[in-house]
Amino acid sequence: MKRSYLLLFFIVISFVSIVAQTKIYRGNSTYTSDIQYTWDGQHLYRGNSTYSSDILFSWDGRHVFRGNSNYSSDIIATWDGRFFYRGNSTYSSDVLYTFDGKYIYMGRSNYTSDTVATWSNNRLYAGYSVYTSDILYRVKGTFPPILFVLL
Repeated sequence: MKRSYLLLFFIVISFVSIVAQTKIYRGNSTYTSDIQYTWDGQHLYRGNSTYSSDILFSWDGRHVFRGNSNYSSDIIATWDGRFFYRGNSTYSSDVLYTFDGKYIYMGRSNYTSDTVATWSNNRLYAGYSVYTSDILYRVKGTFPPILFVLL
């Protein structure tokens, strides 16, 4: 009986992980041919793939690692919930971007003129805009918006 429950548990977990994949589309599209990236909550893959050879970077919720790594020597950036830092730093001089939940700003800023992108309704817009013509990416699922700065 325990084996049956264990088998059922692994089948459910496998199904949930397959269904839980987030697709990131170019522009405002939802066509399969426009899938630029696939996100599984920990890895960002190139295109509509989940092959380990297609992993661009890994994420542990705080650090972004090069490829399929989790070694401190492979840390590309560090996130503290508001600021995105270069490498494994949290020094104010190493702030690359600031995210306030809607806007991504260049450096340690919250000035409109420093807005790199706007995050709204699962879409990333270029600059300080929510015009359809400015949509860079559309997300079906969940994806940490600050990670767009790496794309």
